[in-house]
Amino acid sequence: MSVEPIRWRGDKLQLLDQRRLPREVVWVDCETASEVAAAIRDMVVRGAPAIGVAAAFGMAMADDLESAARELKNARPTAVNLAWAVDRMLHAKGDLVEEAQRMFDEDVAANRRIGRFGAALLGESSTVLTHCNAGALATAGYGTALGVIRAAVEAGKRIAVFADETRPYLQGARLTAWELQQDNIDVTLITDSMAGHFFQQGSFDAVIVGADRIAANGDTANKIGTYTVAVLANAHGVPFYVAAPWSTVDLSTPNGDAIPIEERSASEVTSIGNVSIAPDNITVRHPAFDVTPSRLITAIITDRGVVRAPFEEGLRELSRV
Repeated sequence: MSVEPIRWRGDKLQLLDQRRLPREVVWVDCETASEVAAAIRDMVVRGAPAIGVAAAFGMAMADDLESAARELKNARPTAVNLAWAVDRMLHAKGDLVEEAQRMFDEDVAANRRIGRFGAALLGESSTVLTHCNAGALATAGYGTALGVIRAAVEAGKRIAVFADETRPYLQGARLTAWELQQDNIDVTLITDSMAGHFFQQGSFDAVIVGADRIAANGDTANKIGTYTVAVLANAHGVPFYVAAPWSTVDLSTPNGDAIPIEERSASEVTSIGNVSIAPDNITVRHPAFDVTPSRLITAIITDRGVVRAPFEEGLRELSRV
């Protein structure tokens, strides 16, 4: 696996600092649960599965599990994997490091299953649009949306990827483009506002994105801008797929209206690379996620199988697997 975002070193957790990519490959050492929480909050590590696994190792290093659990859960509220991982560690029996390592291994295996299920949905030659980064960097390894791409390429399919830059944090430009280059997968970078043009030109055969939380009815929270892409895909008759492990499905959340949406700092909007691009004292809104209603989703690709409408019934059936 060429892209490795998380390493356990026996007495500390090492996280690939995703704020520094693609210019620098820098590792951040975390030796306490508080340091892991700070790394999650400050976007050293990001992506729902990845922050869940990182939080699990944070819990394994905690002196006070209850206190660590509160701090870690509060680091980023939208991604359900975070709370899921912390709760699993709270109730774990036996060695906590072993449990965290088990979660790491399970995530990589789940991503490979997602990849196999999703690759079957793509044609022998396909151009795919993706948004944000749902690759190895967003997981313990291999990736969800990009796991589908990797699996399709490994199966011999000819896959080209268009990556939205994903303002304001530029995960597509900084991370997805870099990650696909590392694996020599055909990738073209576009700005978010260009997607409509390329849909109009008939450039895309499918859209594949990740997810931070999937509600019981199939409504899906993902990086801000995903809803816009889903509307465009729907308007142009292009399949819109969501790829995520089962740990991202939250059957206790009835629909998208009940998903908490994190608001991040204004500086991420008004600056790029610490260079200000906006007037001083400008009013800013920065929701980090939006919700795509299930009616715009063609299928949800999980490690337990592919779900199509009616999603509520399909997700409920998969919960019994």
